[in-house]
Amino acid sequence: MHGIAWMIVGGVVFALLNVMLRVLALQMKPLEVQFLRYFAGLIAMAPFILRVGLRAYHPKGLIGQLWRGAFHTAGMVLWYIALPHLTLADTTAIGFTGPIFIMIGAVIAFKEKMMWERWVSAAIGFLGVLIVVGPKMTASGGYYDLIMLASSPLFAVSALITKALTKRDKTEVIVVWQCITIGFFTLPLAIPGWEWPTLIQWLLFLASGILGSIGHYCITSALRAADATATQSVKFLDLIWMSSLGFLVFGDIPTISTVIGGLVIVAATTWIARREARRRV
Repeated sequence: MHGIAWMIVGGVVFALLNVMLRVLALQMKPLEVQFLRYFAGLIAMAPFILRVGLRAYHPKGLIGQLWRGAFHTAGMVLWYIALPHLTLADTTAIGFTGPIFIMIGAVIAFKEKMMWERWVSAAIGFLGVLIVVGPKMTASGGYYDLIMLASSPLFAVSALITKALTKRDKTEVIVVWQCITIGFFTLPLAIPGWEWPTLIQWLLFLASGILGSIGHYCITSALRAADATATQSVKFLDLIWMSSLGFLVFGDIPTISTVIGGLVIVAATTWIARREARRRV
């Protein structure tokens, strides 16, 4: 239940973060936004790093950190390209395919025991995602929807590597090295056509760096506290946060399919949370 709680808090934080990033991606080139978001995250964590010293943040698994950064960067490139063209609700709904890849990958990579309830919850949640996304992909051809969808397995691999890294490195070390590696891999993509941000944009980047660091700390803590399969189902609640913020900030009105799919997702999430709680009593 600690892992589930961390994942829920992380979802709320990332919902706020994604609002800021969509605002910036509508004003600037997406790949520059990606680089500056993680660069700002590193700046936000710099005081903590300097306070305890660089040695405390030396990873025990540098190769793993690099692989994680590479996969996450690839996923983020696709995510940022599609972000300006999709509503926050649709972006989140497509991202819900990630838990399916994570659950399967965790069973293969970590030999985690996969309870039938988790498979059922994931299947019902995925059905809700199809209800949300299906009509939009049919109507528009699904070009940017497919680009966003392609990022999900890459993020799943990143999450599985993170789970492995938690056995060797502290949460704060993993979060710091995510900013370092993604910033390193993204900089060459951001340089062509570089445009200097305005003061307001710099402030938004700094805020996004702080929120991103907090969000990744929550997600990493969730993966440390529980099986990767156990924590993924509650991520479906992210659709509630994102739909609400999308309406308030961008005026995105959820469609009937989004509402129905969201209800299906919430039902699956509530059910698995109750099952997990009873299992640990």
